[in-house]
Amino acid sequence: MSGPLLRMEHITKRFPGVLALDDAFFEVEPGEAHGLLGENGAGKSTLLKILSGAYQPDIGSIEFGGEAVTLESPLAAQRKGIATIYQEFNLIPTMTVAENMFLGREPGYGRFISWKRMREQTMEQLSRLRLQIDPMALVSDLSVGEQQMIEIARALSMESRLIIMDEPTSALNEQEVRRLFHIVDDLKKRGLGIIFVTHRLQEVMETCDRVTVLRDGRRVGGGEVARLSVDDLIKMMVGRSSTQLFTRLAAQRAPGPVVMKVEGLARDRDPANPYATLLKNINLEVRAGEILGLAGLMGAGRTELARSIFGADPRERGRIEIGGEPVTIRSPTDAIRHGIGLVPEDRKQQALFLELAVRHNLAISSLRKLSFAGWFVSDAAELELVERYRKLLDIRMTSAEVKIADLSGGNQQKVVLARWLALQPKVLIVDEPTRGIDVAAKAEVHQQLDLMARAGIAIIAISSELPEILAISDRIVTMREGRITGSVPGDRATEEGLMDLMAVETTILGEPRSQVGVSEPRL
Repeated sequence: MSGPLLRMEHITKRFPGVLALDDAFFEVEPGEAHGLLGENGAGKSTLLKILSGAYQPDIGSIEFGGEAVTLESPLAAQRKGIATIYQEFNLIPTMTVAENMFLGREPGYGRFISWKRMREQTMEQLSRLRLQIDPMALVSDLSVGEQQMIEIARALSMESRLIIMDEPTSALNEQEVRRLFHIVDDLKKRGLGIIFVTHRLQEVMETCDRVTVLRDGRRVGGGEVARLSVDDLIKMMVGRSSTQLFTRLAAQRAPGPVVMKVEGLARDRDPANPYATLLKNINLEVRAGEILGLAGLMGAGRTELARSIFGADPRERGRIEIGGEPVTIRSPTDAIRHGIGLVPEDRKQQALFLELAVRHNLAISSLRKLSFAGWFVSDAAELELVERYRKLLDIRMTSAEVKIADLSGGNQQKVVLARWLALQPKVLIVDEPTRGIDVAAKAEVHQQLDLMARAGIAIIAISSELPEILAISDRIVTMREGRITGSVPGDRATEEGLMDLMAVETTILGEPRSQVGVSEPRL
C-alpha cells in the first residue's frame, strides 16, 4: 500500500480538569517499528486507548490502511486489524493458557468448542516464540515473564496489521527480549506496523525505525532513530539531558554495621507454585546505610529470595539475624515486626488497592499508630501522615482522596515507598523499583533510595536493568538458578562482568566468585 498504515491527526482528549491530548499527531508506516515515547502523564496511554477503541477522541481523525475509520470499541479495533498488548496483563489467572489465547474466538463447531484444535493452535503460536509452556497450564502458575509472552503470542495469533506493544519487555529476561526483537523483525518483513512503547531507551535504539515523543499531550519531537541519540530522546522527553537526571551517589555513602544476616537459606519445593525457582544455601548480609544490588537473569531466584526473607514464601532451612540476634519469620507480619519491609515487583497486583484513595494505600500499614482506643483510626492523623510524605517524596496528586489508580506509575511507587518509610524499617527490600515508570521518575526513585540509605536503612535492590543496579548499588550480589554466584563492589563492577557472573553455571569451589569480571579501580 502507498502512504502510512496509520495516521492520527489533531487528536484532542479532555478529562475533568485535565487536557490529556492537545492536537496530537502520530503516524506509522507499513513494515516499521515506531517508538512512542514520553514521561508518565505525557499522553501515551490516552493515545493508545483511543487507537485501541477504549476511548473516543473529542477532536481529530484516524486513518487506517488509507481509509477513515471510527474505532468505537476495542472489538471494532481488533476487527480492523489493531491488536494491543497492554503493560498491565489482560489475562484471566484462573483459566488455562489456551483459554486465554483464544478467549472470545474459540475454535469449534457451532456452540461446541474443539479443545483439541485449541491446544494445537496454542502450541503453534507458542512455538513461534519458542516457548515450552503447557497450553493447559493455569495462567496463575506462570511467571510474570511467561505471562507477558502469552500476551504477545495472543496478539500474534490475531494476524493483525498493526500491533501495539506497551512495555512488552518489562518482565522479560535478556534471552526473551532478544527473541521478541527477532519476532518484531519478522513482523516488519511481512509488512506489519509495530508501535513500541518503552521506558528502556536503548531498546528503542535497537528496535525502532522512527520515534514520536509526546510531552504534556503534544508531539514535541521525533524522527529517524538512526539520526538520534539516547540523550536526544531524553532531552525531548523531559527537557533536560541525562547528565542532569542521573548521578552515581553510592560511592559517597559509608555503610555501617551489619543489620541483617542470612545463613544457609534454602527452599527445596513450593507445593503452591511448582514453577518457582528453588533456593540453595543462600548466605547474604546487608549493612546499615548500604544499597545491596541483587542481579540475575529471570529464573535466578531473586524474587523468591526476597519473598522467603519476608515470610511470604516458605523455606525449609536457613537462619536470619537482625542486629546480631536470630529471629523467627514465618509470615510477613513477623517480618514487619522485626523491621523488614518489601516493595514487590508487581505493585498493582501485590502492593496497591487500586480502587482506594491514596491516603488509605499509604497509611494501611500504620493503622495501629494512627488509631486510638485500639479501634478507631484518626482521620486527622492519617491525613497528616499523607501530607508529610507527599512533601518528602514529592508525590504528585490533586488530593489525598484521589484513587491511587489515577496516579502515574512513578507516583504510585512513591506511595508504596512512603508506606514503608512510615514504619521506619531496618531493612527494605525493593523488587524492580522502577519497572514501568518513565526516565525522570526513575531518577526520582533512585534519589529516594539514596536518601533512605543515608538515613541508615539497609536496602536490598533487585533489578533486571544492569545500568540501574550499577547506578545505585554500593555492592552487587549475583544469582543464577537459586544460588549466589558472585559479589562485586559497586564502583568496580561492569555490565560484562556481571553478565559473566549471572550466566556462568559454576562457582569456584562452591563459593561465590568475588572478583571475576571486575573493572580496574577508578582513578
